[in-house]
Amino acid sequence: MSFIGIRNAERRDAPLLVQIAYDAWESGILALQRERPGMRAAEHRRLENIVAETLDRIIVAELDDVPVGWCSRARGRSYIPFLFVMPELQCQGIGTLLLHRMEALLELEGARRVHLETPADNVRAVRFYERQGYQILALRAEGPSAHQPFMSIHLEKRLMPFTGVIDEEEE
Repeated sequence: MSFIGIRNAERRDAPLLVQIAYDAWESGILALQRERPGMRAAEHRRLENIVAETLDRIIVAELDDVPVGWCSRARGRSYIPFLFVMPELQCQGIGTLLLHRMEALLELEGARRVHLETPADNVRAVRFYERQGYQILALRAEGPSAHQPFMSIHLEKRLMPFTGVIDEEEE
């Protein structure tokens, strides 16, 4: 595999970030739900809004200068709401790189823990986060109605922010 670079998202990335997220949703999450008319278009619009609203908090993984995945964080808290990698490039370490970089950024801001959620039926994602050191905290019902809840798993990882003194040597 070529070199994977990680950088902050730029406005010009937005359409491709939406497509990466949509493709990942379509290949991983859609199969877990009962498809309804208009569901795909609604999800695409939702992802367009998410990217537009969080662009300043998104980091992008690039392969040969082309975005292939992204991760975002919430404003003002140590929560990672989104991590997407192109389906054809999943299981090659890109998600791990993005997640570790985002954790490092949160550590630099003094976060001691990071939280995220994933659909409970997405066993592959749950196992991925567990391999990265996350622990399951809770199972939550979400969704369009109480009769058709969509279950999500809330996970947490303890971070190790540096709290010591940096000893600078004089030259």
